[in-house]
Amino acid sequence: MQIKAVYFVGIGGIGMSAIARYFLNSGIAVGGYDRVPSDLTEQLRKEGALVHYEDDVNLIPAPCRDKESTLVVYTPAIPAEHSELTFFREQGFEIQKRAQVLGTLTRALKGLCVAGTHGKTTTSSMAAHMLHQSHVDCNAFLGGIAKNYGTNYILSKKSPFVVIEADEFDRSFHWLTPYASVITATDADHLDIYGTEEAYLESFRKYSSLILPGGYLILHTGLKMQPDVQEGVTVYTYSREQGDFHAENIHIGDGRITFDLVSPLGNITDIDLGVPVSINIENGIAAMALAQVAGATAEEIRQGMASFKGVDRRFDFHIRTGRMAYLSDYAHHPEEIRRSLESICELYRGRRIKAIFQPHLYTRTRDFYHEFADALSLVDDVCIVDIYPAREEPIPGVTSALIYDNLRPGVKRQMCRKDDILDVVRQGGFDVLVTLGAGDIENYASQITEILQPQS
Repeated sequence: MQIKAVYFVGIGGIGMSAIARYFLNSGIAVGGYDRVPSDLTEQLRKEGALVHYEDDVNLIPAPCRDKESTLVVYTPAIPAEHSELTFFREQGFEIQKRAQVLGTLTRALKGLCVAGTHGKTTTSSMAAHMLHQSHVDCNAFLGGIAKNYGTNYILSKKSPFVVIEADEFDRSFHWLTPYASVITATDADHLDIYGTEEAYLESFRKYSSLILPGGYLILHTGLKMQPDVQEGVTVYTYSREQGDFHAENIHIGDGRITFDLVSPLGNITDIDLGVPVSINIENGIAAMALAQVAGATAEEIRQGMASFKGVDRRFDFHIRTGRMAYLSDYAHHPEEIRRSLESICELYRGRRIKAIFQPHLYTRTRDFYHEFADALSLVDDVCIVDIYPAREEPIPGVTSALIYDNLRPGVKRQMCRKDDILDVVRQGGFDVLVTLGAGDIENYASQITEILQPQS
């Protein structure tokens, strides 16, 4: 099939939009549907994509109506009864999941993939930035907007490498064929898909078997999963203080974090974290391991780490002064929240810290409300917002109150509706505010910043 047009059902998704940009840059016609306009969809329109926001077959643009030359790409979050997707199925179009398209790219290029329950986006963005500004260069499909580039897509016409965030949702990462992969964590998640922790871990084991002979697996120490690699795959371990790759001489203070990397591929001294939060020490170690495997030099890696500006919604500072700090974080799994809040508490020891958390999905809240409460109890003041449903219907008895009721004794607590978030912020009583969640709580970030700016 000679592809002349690609139509995306769910084009506004962070992963989908990166692939759309790839095809736009390749000179191929791109069209797509999404439920609501967003910064991403509007940017895609400016770049030439034909985007609309109603599920209406009549709105599918003419270049995307020829089944002999149009590829249809969809995300698993789109409901099966979606009328446009139904139209393409009934008409016999070539239809692929987003992950299938990424899988094709990992077979055409050398895939440097980052998998794991959390840390994927920051680690892959760090690795992509280091490589892009090195002599190696890379292509990249990222799960967030890299602040260095203002995009989730990096194009190189010369590099054989592509950095990809390997998503375990719906077993999407089984379509990939990595040359090298990091696995950051295997804390159970997406149990609405997997059913059990055992099935979740088995999915990661299966993924590890897809790494090409001669390639690399870089595993966080202490994971429950048992890798199953092909002959000729080199397995390394990493963590903050243990493993083949680890840090030494860590110094945290005065708004900076510096350390030395111990590596079987060559130690690197005097690394300065561009986004100086302790959670990024481990993310950085994993990213540097990938960069070394791909051939970046010590000085290129040192410069890349220091110049990395971070990712939108990942430990994203909106205000950072001596008096006040406000940051937003995409954390939506209990272990992500724990790591995020531990980093904040370490950075702002002795300061009054408030967390506003919007749970994401009824099933995740049902499965992990004890763990959410335990992680959120790391700070003294917690506000819990109504659950963001995303693709799910409500489950009887599953509300934010499950988390609220299980916060530790002594934690100041309140529940609020989404519309009341700004009033909660106006009440004050904190030096540091963090908003947490993968839903639409991020839409309030600019208004929260306006409220807090005069106090900062």
